[in-house]
Amino acid sequence: MRTLIFATNNQHKLEEVQAIIGSDFLLKSLNDIGCSDDIPETGDTFEENASQKSHFIYERYTLDCFADDSGLEIECLNNEPGVYSARYSGSRDTEGNMHLVLEKLKNQTNRKARFRTVISLILNGKEHLFEGFVHGTITTQQSGNKGFGYDPIFQPDGYNITFADMSADEKNKISHRGRAMQNLLKFLHDQQLK
Repeated sequence: MRTLIFATNNQHKLEEVQAIIGSDFLLKSLNDIGCSDDIPETGDTFEENASQKSHFIYERYTLDCFADDSGLEIECLNNEPGVYSARYSGSRDTEGNMHLVLEKLKNQTNRKARFRTVISLILNGKEHLFEGFVHGTITTQQSGNKGFGYDPIFQPDGYNITFADMSADEKNKISHRGRAMQNLLKFLHDQQLK
């Protein structure tokens, strides 16, 4: 079984991605390889941040790895919070971030949004990028207690519930991270067949 390092210590992300990958690959976190460095995320785009993280790990540990950067893009806010999704309110306070989004959208009729993930995979020293999107709308109030981040206020198109109302399996089938991971998995399987 091939081992891949996922450049995160976010337990929610780790569980979500392991559920998507299944038993095809052994997933290890930064903790598993003894990395406690504060990895920089100073890019202006999801691509730059994901790439920065994966290169950081590969250059220090020479291990096949991948990193992601994800965020919420709201149409009427010029795609804010974007790369600043995790610290939109000035800190990593999930409630504060959601409150700020709801406040900014209070008088808006256009509540269209999308979650976007970019994954940077470094395999044998070469970088490959994968992307995933899910479109939806921002609800007027929080609903559900599953998931994390903005899940309680994001309702994917075609559903009448938020990500936070869905089971992990339901969410993984349609989520931005799930779609980006499926693209990555397809690539890895294609590589194994070569």
